[in-house]
Amino acid sequence: MLENYLPIVVFIAVGMVIGVAPIVLGKLLGPNKPNTAKLSPYECGFEAFEDARAQFDVRFYLVAILFIIFDLEIAFLFPWAVVFQQLGWPAIFAMGVFLLLLTVGFIYEWKKGALEWE
Repeated sequence: MLENYLPIVVFIAVGMVIGVAPIVLGKLLGPNKPNTAKLSPYECGFEAFEDARAQFDVRFYLVAILFIIFDLEIAFLFPWAVVFQQLGWPAIFAMGVFLLLLTVGFIYEWKKGALEWE
């Protein structure tokens, strides 16, 4: 029974080696010559004038989440568009409902001012 899992274990092991080997080889073989200029914080050529842990405006997170939500729409539309001709009317109706709900959500966010950046 356990011999059935051998290909999976080999696959995981090869994936780990391919993922970790370049990092280890780069660390071992790459040049390491740190100095104060290389280790200093960089912010567009200026000295850092603010703490890096400053709070972001909530609107930044809101816009990012909205982008992810509406970007996922495309992820659902591509497979559907590939097999569009083989689908029947129920699938077309389901995609219409999906797009309608997404449009209603977008209009709601627009009316609430979530897309405004002042």
